[in-house]
Amino acid sequence: MRHSIKHALAVSLVLALLSACGGGGGGGTSGGSSSQSSQANQSSQPGQSGSSSSSGSQGEDSPVAIPTSSLDAARLLSQATFGADEASIDDIAANGPASWITRQFAIAPSSHRAYVDNIKSQLASGATLQQKDFLESFWTQAAAGQDQLRQRVALALSEIFVVSFQSSVSVRSIASYYDVLGRNAFGNFRTLLQDVTLHPAMGQYLTYLRNQKENGAGRVPDENYAREVMQLFTIGLYQLNPDGSPVLRDGKPIETYTNSDVSGLAKVFTGWSWGGPDNSDNRWVGNSLAQDPDRDVIPMQAYPKYHSVSEKRFLSATIPQMSGTPSVADVNSDLNVALDALFNHPNAGPFFARQLIQRLVTSNPSPAYISRVATAFANNGQGVRGDMKAVIRAVLLDPEARDATTAQGPGYGKLREPIVRLGNWLRAFHATPPSGRYQVGSTDSTLGQTPMNSSSVFNFFRPGYVPSNTQVASLGLVAPEMQISNESTVAIYINSMQTYVQGYVGPSLDRAAPDYSKELALADQPGALVDRLNLLLTAGNMKTSTRSRIIAAISDINLRTNTATNNATDRRNRVLLAVLLTMASTDYIVQK
Repeated sequence: MRHSIKHALAVSLVLALLSACGGGGGGGTSGGSSSQSSQANQSSQPGQSGSSSSSGSQGEDSPVAIPTSSLDAARLLSQATFGADEASIDDIAANGPASWITRQFAIAPSSHRAYVDNIKSQLASGATLQQKDFLESFWTQAAAGQDQLRQRVALALSEIFVVSFQSSVSVRSIASYYDVLGRNAFGNFRTLLQDVTLHPAMGQYLTYLRNQKENGAGRVPDENYAREVMQLFTIGLYQLNPDGSPVLRDGKPIETYTNSDVSGLAKVFTGWSWGGPDNSDNRWVGNSLAQDPDRDVIPMQAYPKYHSVSEKRFLSATIPQMSGTPSVADVNSDLNVALDALFNHPNAGPFFARQLIQRLVTSNPSPAYISRVATAFANNGQGVRGDMKAVIRAVLLDPEARDATTAQGPGYGKLREPIVRLGNWLRAFHATPPSGRYQVGSTDSTLGQTPMNSSSVFNFFRPGYVPSNTQVASLGLVAPEMQISNESTVAIYINSMQTYVQGYVGPSLDRAAPDYSKELALADQPGALVDRLNLLLTAGNMKTSTRSRIIAAISDINLRTNTATNNATDRRNRVLLAVLLTMASTDYIVQK
C-alpha cells in the first residue's frame, strides 16, 4: 500500500487505541473525548454538498450535518439491526420509526435450526455439524435476513441468557436455542423465561439436566441454574427501584436473595432431563437405548422419581412438602411457581430494561429512561406484563433513544461490539458471496468475539463493567463492551477490517463481495464520499475533524488518468481507505 495509506492507518490505529485504553470519557462511555461529545449538538440542517474540503461552517468537534429524518433513520438502524443501507434509511425516513418497528414485528422468524439441519442432510455419512455451520446461519441472517429487528434482539437476548459453544452443547442445540430467543423476542418475557429454562442447551450449560433431589447422605441439588437465573437472567443481586437505582438501607444496597433462596430454588430444578416419549431411567440418563433423535432441541421433561419432595422456600414463595412420589403435574407446578415468582418480582422489569437498553442503545441510560421501559414491562397498556413488543417499542422509541441532541450529551452512547461492526459493513455495502452462504466462521482471531462463544455465563462483557483508570470510571459510568477491548483486540480489528473491506470475507472461492458502485461513483468527490459513509456507517456521528482527516487521506491518492485500469484502481483505493478509516474511527466505534 502507498505510504500515505499506511500513515493514515497508523493515525487511525492510535486514535482507536487511545479510545480502547480509556483515554476518552463521558460521551459514549467507551472512549470518545468528553469535550467532543458534550459540545455542539447535532444539526437538523440538510447534508453538506460533498465538496472535497472539510466543513467550515461547524465547530471542530461538531457532528457533520445530515437531514434529521435520515439521521434518525440511520440511528434507529444502528440500534435495532445489524446495519443500515440506503434503502432502509429511505424507508424509515419516509414512514417513521414506529411504522418500521410494527412491520418488523410482522415478519416471520427465520430458523437457524432448519438451516443447520439442511447442512447436516448434505454431510457425508458419519460427519457431524460444526460450530462454523451455525455461524454460517447466523451471518446469513445478519447480513441478508429481512427480520433484522428480531435477529438483533435475539443477539441481545443471547448475551443476557447466555449459552456458549465453550461447553458440551451440540451445534444443533445451540441453533435451536437461538431460535427460541428469536421466537420469543416479540412474545412474552414469561414464555421466554420458561422456554430458556426447559431448553436442553441451557440444562447442559448450567448443569441442571439430570439434576437429582437431595438424598440425606450428603447429595444436594445442583445450584448452578438457581443462582444464575436470579443473578443474571431476571432480578439481579440487589433490590431495585422502578428506575433501576438500588434500594438502600442505611446507605447500603439490599441483597435480592440469600443462599437459602438459592438452595430452595435449586430443588425446583431437580427431576429434569432429556425429552422423549417416556420418562424411563434410560432416557433420564441419556442411555443410547433411549435417545430421542431430537433430544437436543426439544424441551426437557419432568422425571418425578428424581424431583425433590421437600419444602421449597425462595424469594416470596413457599412450595409445601409433598407426600409420596410426585406426579409430572407436580413437577411442572413447582416450576411454574418458581418462574412466576421471578417474573412477578419487582426487580424483573427494571433489571431487564436496563440490560436491553444497554445492548441496543446506550450503556448508561438515565433512571427516567429505565423507568419508562420498566413501566412498559409491567403493563403494556392493556394490563399485560412482560409484553416484549411493548418493551422493545419503549426502548427504541423513547425520547432518549430518538433525540439526536440527547445523543450528543456526555455519558450517552455505547461501544459497538465487534460482531455488530462486521454486520454493519456487510449490510451497508450488500456484501454477498456467490453461493449466498456467509461462511465467515469463527471471528475470535479477527474480531475478538464470535457469536454464542462467550467464555462464561457472564457473557463477553458484564453490564456493570467499569474500565479502570479511565475517565469513564471517574465519571461513575459503565462501559460493558470495553471488557473485550484492549490494545491487542483494537489492532486485530483494524487489521482484519483492512482485509474485510477488500471483500476477503469467507473462503477464497465464495467470498462476500461488497457492492461499492455508489461509492466508486463519488471517488472523485472525497467530501461527498465521506458524507455518504457518515450516514451509512456512523449515523451522523462523524465529527468535522474526523471528516477532514479522512478527506485529506483519500485525496492523497491521486486519480491517474493515463489508463482506465489505473484510474479504476485509484478510485477503488480511495473507497477502500475511506471505508476503513471511517470504521476505525472512534466516531464509528462509539455508537451514538
